[in-house]
Amino acid sequence: MLPELLDQIAAGEDIGMVIVDGACDTRRCDTAIIDRHATAIIPVRKNGRPRKEDCPAACARNETLRATRHCGRTFWKRWTGYHVRIRIEAKVRYLKAFGERISARDPDRQTAEIQILVALMNRFSALGTAEIVRVAW
Repeated sequence: MLPELLDQIAAGEDIGMVIVDGACDTRRCDTAIIDRHATAIIPVRKNGRPRKEDCPAACARNETLRATRHCGRTFWKRWTGYHVRIRIEAKVRYLKAFGERISARDPDRQTAEIQILVALMNRFSALGTAEIVRVAW
């Protein structure tokens, strides 16, 4: 699915990095990301083995595998910024709690509907955040 999603982005559009989960740890996905001149942040599966270094995508994946084995998965996730993906997925889950789909048909109204949902999410987050007040020096 990832190569088809990348094809939807205009060819002249610059893609800095692509952060996806371990399900996209395939040669096809790696090649699609490298062809778009982007950096792939894909965790190697726990039972992942080195690939034959016959293309740049395999070389990049093997480097990720070496770094994961040398430093550990947790450190690798922090070092590459992969841990941010979890926060984004949590926000999307909150967004889906308001409803699985957008009810408006007009693109301008869809944009307004999403902006309202995001404003509601931000307001609910603000209501649930504790206020810390210093009482003594």
